[in-house]
Amino acid sequence: MRLDPPKSDSPLAGALAACKRHLAYAAGFSALLNLLYLAPTLYMLQVYDRVVPTRGATTLVFLTVVLLFALGTLALLDLIRSRLLVRASMRLDRLLSPRILDATLARPAASREGLSRQALREFDVLRQTLTGVGVLALFDAPWTPIYILVCFLIHPALGLFVLFGAAALVFMAWRNELATRSALQRANEASNAAYVSQDYSAASADVVRALGMREALVRRHMAERESASQLQARASFAGGGYMTVTRFLRLSLQSLALGLGAYLAIEGKISAGAIFAASILMARALSPIEQVMGAWRNGIQARGAYSKLLALLGAAEPQRAQTLLPAPKGEVEAEHLVVFAPSGQQAILRDVSFQVSAGQAVGIVGPSGAGKSTLARTLAGAALPDRGGIRFDGADSRDWDAERLARHIGFLPQEPTLFAGTVKENIARFASFLDRDSEEVDEMVVQAAQACGAHEMILRLPQGYDTVLQWGGRGLSAGQAQRVALARALFGAPSILILDEPNAHLDAEGEAMLVRTLQELKSRGVTILVVAHRTGVLAAIDKLMVLKDGRVELYGPRDEVVARISGPPRHVPSAPSPAAA
Repeated sequence: MRLDPPKSDSPLAGALAACKRHLAYAAGFSALLNLLYLAPTLYMLQVYDRVVPTRGATTLVFLTVVLLFALGTLALLDLIRSRLLVRASMRLDRLLSPRILDATLARPAASREGLSRQALREFDVLRQTLTGVGVLALFDAPWTPIYILVCFLIHPALGLFVLFGAAALVFMAWRNELATRSALQRANEASNAAYVSQDYSAASADVVRALGMREALVRRHMAERESASQLQARASFAGGGYMTVTRFLRLSLQSLALGLGAYLAIEGKISAGAIFAASILMARALSPIEQVMGAWRNGIQARGAYSKLLALLGAAEPQRAQTLLPAPKGEVEAEHLVVFAPSGQQAILRDVSFQVSAGQAVGIVGPSGAGKSTLARTLAGAALPDRGGIRFDGADSRDWDAERLARHIGFLPQEPTLFAGTVKENIARFASFLDRDSEEVDEMVVQAAQACGAHEMILRLPQGYDTVLQWGGRGLSAGQAQRVALARALFGAPSILILDEPNAHLDAEGEAMLVRTLQELKSRGVTILVVAHRTGVLAAIDKLMVLKDGRVELYGPRDEVVARISGPPRHVPSAPSPAAA
């Protein structure tokens, strides 16, 4: 298995370099182990050539004690070597897992490229290969020439015979690699695609049942599995044939080495003990080669995983020191934003530019497919623009630390997107995992829920704020999930609030509560951008933006824009007064 070296400044290179010492020690212990593997051969030579002819019982006892000491040392070194590899595996996981997870969450492009969903699974394949049985075979392989040299010392014919056997197995390994490389790669890709498809269906099992799609999707997934299984079978048949021939060769060579040794002993060219020593040395010389072939499939998978991880971590922007900017007051400016569809062939947003002053509330409307949700996601940092930029208080969004900036932006996506955990954890954006003061977090959670009128609704849940939700917020109704997601957007009193259809699942009472919440937030100087299909929420906004075909068609004061859209004056609900609220 050959891996192209990563760039010296990449996280992958750093993690592998950090484990070099573990692997170097493991290789050193492998050298000692392979020297000690000669002990049974030497013991047999001495027993048959010295002890048996002389009937030396004392010599036999002495030799046996030395052998047991050597074997005990061998076992201890093997234990230490395995523990070193386990430590290396744990260190790789500790160093790379956070970087991989961060890269999958930080780069929206990674999801479009299909790199993120399987990233940790690919990493586990690589980690297990680099610290598993396969690497032990690679550590033992360089000692094959030593065993061949010992065979030459016993007799040149034995040495040549073992050399021929090793060359034959290496040739079979090379042919196996040529025959299985592309087949294994296609099989792994098909298998991963099948797993991803099954994950999507399992996550939407209730919709599948409701639409009567269960049987159809079962057949579809079985067809995907069948395709992957066919590809894996072809690779296994190709590799299995070479493995069978290799096993036959190794066993035959080991037995033939015994026969050759017996012939040389009959001819008086070697001693009786050398007969058995030849067979043992042949086994030790060929064993690493067979082990490497046995781990070949894992090696192919690890090479593919390595390439994918290089691409994923290479896509992540390099860490750079950034000046800590003050918390934004709320001014938002978009400069010639362009966002392409995942296919890269069609623009969803086309040269979008506008400015929102701090404390203003802007409604974003337009027909379906106009790019409203994409604009909201891009402003919130959930998606990255392909061209153009976004400024907060005059500073380019790329000059901010993304995590720090996100704390000052409240974002409610079109779908609530709640996570497995308690209601409190979801509202708090899982801040408890950042070692923040629990009492402070609890207070901020309640304040956020009260600000959007979700507090009483949450208290009526079975365990209140400690009610455990499943992935996607299962356990709540659509309206309840949207209120919890709105409370999450308000957590930490952000200065900028971006809401994508916040009233989509709310009844009339909930919508009225939302309007009052937006009016209250606006009075505090919070900048609000609201994507809306239902006009009720527009009562709380100051300006209106109309998107069409990814472009800003109209933008200005609400009443003026409404008048230009509808022609004659049209009634738009007014925001409730503080007294009415």
